[in-house]
Amino acid sequence: MHDLLIRGAQVFDGQGNPPVIADVAVDQGKITAIGKISGSAREIVEAQGLALMPGIVDLHTHYDAQITWDKTMSPSPALGVTTTVIGNCGFGIAPCPADLRETMLKNLSVVEGMDLQALLTGVNWGFETFGQYMDQIRQIGPYLNTAVFAGHSVIRTAVMGEAASEQVEPTDAQMQMMRGLIKEAMDAGAIGFASSFSPNHSGFGGRPMPSTIASEKELRALTGVLGDYERGVFMMATGSRASPAVMESIAHDTGRPTFISTVLGMYNEATPERGMEYYEQCGAAQARGNPLYMLTSCQPLSFDFSLLDPYILLSHTAFDAIQGKDVEGMKKVYADPAFRAAFRENLKNLKSGILFLGNWSNIEINLTHIPEYVQYEGLTITQVAAKLNLAPLDAFFDIALKDNLTTMFVGKFFNNNDEGVAPLLKHPAGVITLSDAGAHLIYMCDAGFGLHFLGHWVRETGHFTLEEGIRRLTSHPADCFKIAGRGRLLEGSPADLLLFDPKTVGISRLQISADLPGGGSRMVRASKGVHGVWVNGVKVHDGEDYVELDRGPGAVLTQFDR
Repeated sequence: MHDLLIRGAQVFDGQGNPPVIADVAVDQGKITAIGKISGSAREIVEAQGLALMPGIVDLHTHYDAQITWDKTMSPSPALGVTTTVIGNCGFGIAPCPADLRETMLKNLSVVEGMDLQALLTGVNWGFETFGQYMDQIRQIGPYLNTAVFAGHSVIRTAVMGEAASEQVEPTDAQMQMMRGLIKEAMDAGAIGFASSFSPNHSGFGGRPMPSTIASEKELRALTGVLGDYERGVFMMATGSRASPAVMESIAHDTGRPTFISTVLGMYNEATPERGMEYYEQCGAAQARGNPLYMLTSCQPLSFDFSLLDPYILLSHTAFDAIQGKDVEGMKKVYADPAFRAAFRENLKNLKSGILFLGNWSNIEINLTHIPEYVQYEGLTITQVAAKLNLAPLDAFFDIALKDNLTTMFVGKFFNNNDEGVAPLLKHPAGVITLSDAGAHLIYMCDAGFGLHFLGHWVRETGHFTLEEGIRRLTSHPADCFKIAGRGRLLEGSPADLLLFDPKTVGISRLQISADLPGGGSRMVRASKGVHGVWVNGVKVHDGEDYVELDRGPGAVLTQFDR
């Protein structure tokens, strides 16, 4: 008797081959047979008319804190994900000496848009070292297969404390300690090393995240550990400082797969050719034998925000004036003509790597509490300013001030044009991921990127066949990150499975869920067309709700291909 038998599905192997109509049997967490299968099973699923594929592999998430209080790692399992990588951009919570826990969480709350009270209330500190953190995840029993990066900002903080955001050059002793902590993480099974030079990555109180002030010399010394080990991958939120040329040289020196994450590589109407230039440079690097890739988003990059927390604008120096201010202090700043003049100057002299480039047509009013402004919800600031006979910048701040800064805006800055984005998605140097799942919970939820890809880029636009679309979400990202055995639906493979209806698959609109520790709220999405998700042969979601399990079936991944 099989543990699980899925009958009559259209089976996709995840490797891009045409589908076959077949039954799939699962025993002890592995796929044991594919074809016409007789006999019984403890669980039988009739799947005629549905598609069965490997579970989605999400390489770019931030569940580092959430996993300590939520073993489901929601909402990703509900959205078809079965394997995830955490610790991206070098932000996480391990290693962390006990006296630096609050510092770590305060920084994480800002840089990844998380509810600070939820973090302070919810994180279960059963660890200090990276290895102890991995042990704790095993004890928790996550619903998803989980791999963890060693993180630059985390390690810098663990070694340098509060000075990590101020001290540019580490001492020789500090450098050796940081390298030692990366080695400890690699020995404990880290998937690799992650960092950030992004100017958008600010921490608590507007202080820079530690890695963003580090020198290139320091970065090379730390990534060199991967070269010494001859395994692991390197992921970086690059900004403009870590150019493709710099990243290629690191890939060359270490011999390790190296991944760029940057808004500069997204389609942007202000500089429509720039994103493709990044992909072409990565493609050229690969042709030279240097494994350099772009992490690619298949969704519009949209951010909900208010002027109580204008995180997407903080990289403009004018906003330094609001740091440390309460609501009344912030209101005075926003009303000050000198502040507005300084912001106008910022927009005339743009720094590299920032999110908002000054096009007010890319910011809409999402929600206002002022009755006379409700009619403007869904309109851009440019449109509203014309109706109010104001300059867009003044309209933006005046509306927020009248609403006591609680007006919610949505910024749609990158990847909002299908014809501009499609060539990036199809480029061989790109790896589709960048969900940021677990982060920016107050403003967005892109955890459903895979279902969006299947619904929009496969079914609605036809830019990809279903078999190729599935490959790009499963075996391709797994192979690029050297995640052994995942992303395939083959006999002998781990039974990570997603059963869905190709005619209806997709994601819901954003929904508010008040389920964070301490009563905090977050933005989530629900799946459409999903009929079941299994991780290592165990059903974790039935398409409607999570399956209650004492411990999840997800593996803590520590063994990777070289």
